[in-house]
Amino acid sequence: MAYKIILALLLLPVAAVAQKQRQTTYMIGVGPTELYDTYLSQEHFNGTGVTFLATSQSLKPEARWTTLVEHQAHFATASDRSDDSNELSADYTFFIGRLRSFAVLPSLTVEAGAMAVGNLGFIYNTSNGNNPAQARASIHIMPTATATWRFRVGKTAAALRYETQLPLLGLMFSPNYGQSYYEIFSRGNYDHNVVPVTLVSAPSMRHQLMADVALSAKATLRIGYLADLQQAKVNNLKSHIYSNHFMIGIVKRFSVTHHRP
Repeated sequence: MAYKIILALLLLPVAAVAQKQRQTTYMIGVGPTELYDTYLSQEHFNGTGVTFLATSQSLKPEARWTTLVEHQAHFATASDRSDDSNELSADYTFFIGRLRSFAVLPSLTVEAGAMAVGNLGFIYNTSNGNNPAQARASIHIMPTATATWRFRVGKTAAALRYETQLPLLGLMFSPNYGQSYYEIFSRGNYDHNVVPVTLVSAPSMRHQLMADVALSAKATLRIGYLADLQQAKVNNLKSHIYSNHFMIGIVKRFSVTHHRP
């Protein structure tokens, strides 16, 4: 009887410890980018962009809900058709959301939910004397869905993952047609510069298609395609940034141990 009590006391701290997996991904990509902003120019600018993408997601097997966090930074240089004018673009986007997991098949998992998204950046036209830059700032609520198919190539674990977001509604900063930044910030002349937007006025979308190949128990090679298609029509101004990038990076998994109260 005494040894059973001692064994139970020894196992008690172990039972109070919980393990959960966290997956982090770091990727870099490059590809064509198109810039268009009628506040700066009526021309379309085409060039090359670079994207850095970092994601983090918990992987607790018994949990139906998970938190997905993504950081995306994008930089591009582009020129017009005559190559007489150039534009520079840079922006940072933060995504955080909750997704519910559905096991459709033993090898296929679907997740659905929503993300809150904040974006901050600028476009700079090197040829403009007045109003050479356009600021970009917005927040959105985006329905989100993912699908992951896991399989094996010989003895190597592999997977295909698709993720998509569409903006449902949000707020966007924009000068009005013909309004200068001097009027907005120096003279304080507000003219409908914070604009509610929906899928109709800002029909943007974002798609990821990624292939994973396991390198070890805790590291995976990820390659794929990222299409980030941002566009809006507000205050009689049109703008878009279309980027289609080839991505490559590494996925890491690690355990987080915490004690239950």
